[in-house]
Amino acid sequence: MSTTSLGYSTALSTSRREDVLPHELRLAIQRVLDLRPDADTNPLDDLSDDFSPIGVLNEFFPDEASLSKLETVQTQLVQTEKELQDEISALQEELQKEQDPNRMQSIQEMISDLLGQMSRIREKATESEAVVRNITKEIQVLDLAKRNLILSMTTMKRLQSLVSALGQLEEQMRENKYQDIAQTLAAVKQIIASFRQYTSLHRMSQISRRVHDIQNELRAKIDADWDKFYAQDPAKPVKPSTMAAACRVIDVLGPDIRVSFIERYVALELKEYRRIFKASDEAGQLDNVTNRFGWFRRLLQTHETETGRVFPGDWQVGWHLTAKFIEITRDDMTTLLSKPGSGLTVKQLLDTLQEVLDFEASIVKKYAIPLADILKATQPVTGMRLNKPISTAFEPHMSIFISAQDKALSDMLSKHRGTKSRPSLEAISSEGDDSEPRTSVLPSSTELFYFYAQILEQCANLFTGQPLYDLCQLQKKWLRIYAEEVLVAGLKRPTTFTRHSVEARLDMNELKNACVLINTADYCHQTALELEEKIREKVSEAYKQRISFQEECDFFVSAVSAAILVILKELENACDSAFTTMSRITWGTLNLVSGNSSYVDDLVKAAENVVDAVRPLVDQKKYLRNFFDKAAGLLIAKFTNALVRGRPLKEVGAEQRSQLLIDLGVLKACLLRIPGEANITANYTRTVTKNTQRLEALLKVIVTPVDPAEGFVLNYTLLIGDQSFSNFQKILDLKGTPNQQQNELMDTFLTITSTKTDLENTSFLSSLDMDPAHSSTLANSNLGSPSGSRVNLLTGTGGESILAALTSPSFTSALSGSDTPPREQQPASKFSDFRRFVSFAVRRDSVQHP
Repeated sequence: MSTTSLGYSTALSTSRREDVLPHELRLAIQRVLDLRPDADTNPLDDLSDDFSPIGVLNEFFPDEASLSKLETVQTQLVQTEKELQDEISALQEELQKEQDPNRMQSIQEMISDLLGQMSRIREKATESEAVVRNITKEIQVLDLAKRNLILSMTTMKRLQSLVSALGQLEEQMRENKYQDIAQTLAAVKQIIASFRQYTSLHRMSQISRRVHDIQNELRAKIDADWDKFYAQDPAKPVKPSTMAAACRVIDVLGPDIRVSFIERYVALELKEYRRIFKASDEAGQLDNVTNRFGWFRRLLQTHETETGRVFPGDWQVGWHLTAKFIEITRDDMTTLLSKPGSGLTVKQLLDTLQEVLDFEASIVKKYAIPLADILKATQPVTGMRLNKPISTAFEPHMSIFISAQDKALSDMLSKHRGTKSRPSLEAISSEGDDSEPRTSVLPSSTELFYFYAQILEQCANLFTGQPLYDLCQLQKKWLRIYAEEVLVAGLKRPTTFTRHSVEARLDMNELKNACVLINTADYCHQTALELEEKIREKVSEAYKQRISFQEECDFFVSAVSAAILVILKELENACDSAFTTMSRITWGTLNLVSGNSSYVDDLVKAAENVVDAVRPLVDQKKYLRNFFDKAAGLLIAKFTNALVRGRPLKEVGAEQRSQLLIDLGVLKACLLRIPGEANITANYTRTVTKNTQRLEALLKVIVTPVDPAEGFVLNYTLLIGDQSFSNFQKILDLKGTPNQQQNELMDTFLTITSTKTDLENTSFLSSLDMDPAHSSTLANSNLGSPSGSRVNLLTGTGGESILAALTSPSFTSALSGSDTPPREQQPASKFSDFRRFVSFAVRRDSVQHP
């Protein structure tokens, strides 16, 4: 586009921005002018906010050649402007015409006339309504009179029928026609219900009282006839059909009368039962509960074949009889079980309870309905307490059963607990040979859970509420005891056992004991979780959320942790001789490298012996992997400690460096080999490689010559990568550098590290112990209680759980797996750096200014 067109476009755009129409006004104009931009519409017709005059000009004048059409375009725009102006003028004239004041006044007058007509119509309608009401007034009075007359005639007919029915009812009562009485009395009650609004009238009041008196007379008459029927007086026998009809009359009298009649009958039937089986008499004692149920079964049979046949089936008199018997018997059982000095035994309790449960099951089978539904259906509306089965009386006394199981468990485990746990474990570890199947878990654990399953099933068949929850608490108690006093206690050596510190012989019995304990604890852990789920399935809904064996499972995990510590202890004892030999080597006098050192061969052999003994004895790979992780950390830590104790490591050439690196390579190969293909993980390989590489870096720094000092310090910063004053001091101590030379090296170290801002403040050397103890690194591990080595099952490599939080022995301080030391050690390290720096400055000043 030419410069001229651009200038014109810019001027037009500026002018348009100065005179921008409001958005609402533009939309209104577009609606009036019917402006709907499309592909064929003139772009000048678009009044939107994003209208761009530059774009329109570019369409008219896309290049310099198009400027020749400038006059044509200008003429077109003038014509368009004239057309728009004419359209605007026409619209203005139309608007002026529409806003004519005379026309608006005419419209308002028409509206006023319309409102006046509507008012006159409303007045006429009101007058018409009054005229119609006056014309139909007499007709409405006649309709009201007709309705009152019909109501009076109907009422008189009903009253006549009521009086006639009362007379008929009295006649039937004199003749004891219960079948007819039931029908007539039902009709009388239905008719008199329609006269309820007339009870204030004297005549209706008399009739109502008469009906009430007749019902009372009927009830008294039926009671008298029932007494004769129940007593069966031969002189005046009452037929069963008569009493069956009388029951229908009772149905008409009302549900309250029926319930009262049934209760009267039930009381008569169970009167003898109360007399014979008193809780204070011998016949009513717990050992005679079978006689109680036998007596009631005979009563129920007599009821169904003789007396009870007169009752209608929908009365369910058998249910009421059973419910009352259960109530009386339950109260008696409650009294007998709570009787002081009763000497109730577990056998007597369970035998009696089983009799009760068998009886309740027979009732359910007989009526083909749950016992709870029977008791609910026969519950009186005004009853103060809910009907419950007889067995509920035994639930508060199930503590006797729980106590018996407590004693049984105590007797079962007495031969395995405390001081007896070690001989029990050794007996399992030493039994059998290669020709017999190996016992991987303690038989006492399988016996324990088998007994658990038996008593759980027995208790769940009796109660699923509080007794089952109490049994769960008892089982949790003995799981904790088994973990502490059987498993962990079995790891304790007898006090008479002694082992010389230089003895490298492996104690296979200790390894076997630890492996059996690991398998047993894992079995207990898994089975305890299954036991928790089974109890949740059986226990009542109110106790489900309170059932948890997590704490007990933690105890078994801690027992596994303690057993792994024992295996690590045996590994440490087996390797101590080799590490002692290593620490006594005078590395500064080494002049020839001829292969592996003898101590590293002994070390590899000892480690492989322990691993070969443990690998086939542990069932779960996750525990083997955990052991290999801890064993690798232990051996690398012991190697580092022996290296530190063997200082000074003076640089006498490449021999000592090569020898140490060869020995370290042999140890690394051994560590990567001993897990085997089935147990090695990427995390294990990565950790071993990382720790051995740090040792290699340490050795490379130590054997580097200190002359020139700048080269030595730069090599330190490259290999170690920190600016820690104390870590550099450790390197000088390991090299055995003289104090005078140390001052010069430290001065160079401060000068160089002050210019390197990318160096870290700490490194793996921060956790290097320069005074490692000669005693066992696992000597202080607490094996007395699972809580002393509490761990959690964490997700390990390969998707399996490992005991990642095993109590860390002190060897982890020798070479940490992290570049950052523990949080609590950082302040001490910084203070040590500052103190060494001040000491170094004082020494340097004393040397420079004697």
